[in-house]
Amino acid sequence: MLGRRAWAEPWKVKMVEHLRMTTRGERERAIREAGFNTFLLPSELVYIDLLTDSGTSAMSDRQWAGLMMGDEAYAGSMNFYHLEAAVRKFYGYKHLIPTHQGRGAEHILSQLCIGSGQIVPGNMYFTTTKMHQELAGGTFADVIIDAAHDPASEHPFKGNCDLAKIERLIREFGAEKIAYLSLETNVNMAGGQPCSLENIKATCELCHRHGIKVFLDATRAVENAYFIQQREQGCARMSLAEILRAICDCTDGCTMSAKKDALVNIGGFLAVNDDELAERARNMVVVYEGLHTYGGLAGRDMEAMAIGIEESVQLDHMHARIGQVEYLGHKLIDAGVPIVRPIGGHGIFLDAKAFLPHVPREEFPAQALSAALYVDSGVRAMERGAVSAGRDKQTGKHLFPALELVRLTIPRRVYTQAHMDVTAESVISLYEDRQSIVGLRFTYEPKYLRFFQARFEPVRGERVLTN
Repeated sequence: MLGRRAWAEPWKVKMVEHLRMTTRGERERAIREAGFNTFLLPSELVYIDLLTDSGTSAMSDRQWAGLMMGDEAYAGSMNFYHLEAAVRKFYGYKHLIPTHQGRGAEHILSQLCIGSGQIVPGNMYFTTTKMHQELAGGTFADVIIDAAHDPASEHPFKGNCDLAKIERLIREFGAEKIAYLSLETNVNMAGGQPCSLENIKATCELCHRHGIKVFLDATRAVENAYFIQQREQGCARMSLAEILRAICDCTDGCTMSAKKDALVNIGGFLAVNDDELAERARNMVVVYEGLHTYGGLAGRDMEAMAIGIEESVQLDHMHARIGQVEYLGHKLIDAGVPIVRPIGGHGIFLDAKAFLPHVPREEFPAQALSAALYVDSGVRAMERGAVSAGRDKQTGKHLFPALELVRLTIPRRVYTQAHMDVTAESVISLYEDRQSIVGLRFTYEPKYLRFFQARFEPVRGERVLTN
């Protein structure tokens, strides 16, 4: 995609943050104290932090300057109107309701649009989205294409919805029983896999024909737009901004975690076209987030977000962002490490089942591999498999999704290619000595979203990496 010529990031470094270099013994102690859960590690003990790209990106000089223009009025901050204008211009929705982050928007949308017993189809679940849908009384139904569940499939748009699956749900339950379709771009749990513009249009047309609304998870929609430009016939000459609008114009609204594409450390929004729904959302945001013109955010944060939205659709930025992910991915592929293919948008996803075939699913190979990676090199990744999937609500048994992954998530504009080299060398070393990695079992399991706070211990010995 990026060709054979060397390339460099379209920015230069103005400030650095010094990192603490730890010993292997310190990392072994730290991971034990964290219950072998990388979420519970103190960040000062992490060398290269690939836990998430949410709120961890580096802001530009223009964004930092925007922070100094914060209007911290409780009501009617000028920064709200700047943000509203940016959302209308680049995403196209009529009404903006700011929230403290994406899950605030998910909560409001779910409470307003899901009735008890309703079905919420979506192209693969995401943890917080599904949780809010269930708390509102809904049941998630996966309608992603089958290729998304195969890490080796080279399908260029594995995030696509399967129209036949949607039609089956409509026949089985009736359109009135379907709350809305939740459409995620650059599907996270599938490995950062995009949807095609053709499929987005067809999905929305099918749903609208039956009176079913479509709400977009626009968290990484610009990344998805880049893949459309690069991979989809007839889209090569469209700008990222044009493709983004084409995606959003198909849908009825979106939830957004601005901590990803929009390049800020905190913030999100709900955006809709329906006047009545917008009024209800504004009323609810006052209860849970803050007044409808700040939604739990400082004025300075809204200003940085407005600037970040404009920067996010610049081709040179996205070329470098996706290029760094591809750089790491190709190093691992060349070494024979099993990863989700094709390489996705926001990170590399290790196929933990293929990486650790000797570790049973009941011993959570992805969780074990993420802990072992930290011990080996100080690189922090995260599990995206059975621990994230949780338990079946009826039987109480663990859910074992087809994909058991470790996510190496690349923050935007933060790390150099040398950091990617260090990460690749550590993963490759572990793969060559993978028999030394042992599985884990729970010692503490929270009720909700257990992957954030759960604790584990090795199934034998005291170490997850025995060598």
